[in-house]
Amino acid sequence: DAIDVTEAVRRNILVAHTPNVLNQEVATTALLLLLACYRELLRDDAYVRSGDWQAKGNAPLTRSMDKQTVGILGLGRIGQAIADKLAPWDTTVVYHARTKKDVPYRYFDNLTEMARSCDALICITPGGPSTHKIVNAEVLEALGPNGTLINVSRGSVVDEAALIAALQSGKLGWAGLDVFEGEPMVPQALRDLPNTVLLPHVGSATVETRAAMGALTVDNLLQHLKDGTVITPVPECADL
Repeated sequence: DAIDVTEAVRRNILVAHTPNVLNQEVATTALLLLLACYRELLRDDAYVRSGDWQAKGNAPLTRSMDKQTVGILGLGRIGQAIADKLAPWDTTVVYHARTKKDVPYRYFDNLTEMARSCDALICITPGGPSTHKIVNAEVLEALGPNGTLINVSRGSVVDEAALIAALQSGKLGWAGLDVFEGEPMVPQALRDLPNTVLLPHVGSATVETRAAMGALTVDNLLQHLKDGTVITPVPECADL
């Protein structure tokens, strides 16, 4: 998001990225957020630490992840990895993307309609103008008071003000977020909400995955020094 790729292409400057090596890690982070919301991980951790378990008895019940309908916004490489990792929970996966794909999941060409059919919505679509605030107030309201939104894509994909309003009013149940509109600034209103799980953009942030990303970056540089090409250009630079 921080690179003007259009201008880079105009100047014949290659832009590379590190795809595939982080697919599994980001998918795991999406499930981590989803499970943390469903099983109220932060609430119950605080319940034990505060002494309330001893003083007040058992914590309130949570929700099961089994047999839920989960919508994936953007069924690319990471989206498919998320779908694969959801399988043990006997999940019904549906998806919305720019085009229908050859996959065994139901395709929705309308995001709001898909949200209305889902228990949870996971965002893993690229950022940019075409997806800017695509998850708006209408989509959030369609997901509903028992719905959960997970965003491991880009903060720009979700209308953050609408998300805060939906969570505050109860029009949306829960949100698990790894990304935000103005990182590292996160609105106080979002931080104050008890029905959120917030991470500091760490979807791929494990020692193993960052090492693989670093190695691919080096390999791109070495190939560019050798013959002027790169191994993994961003799509806009594929023809340079």
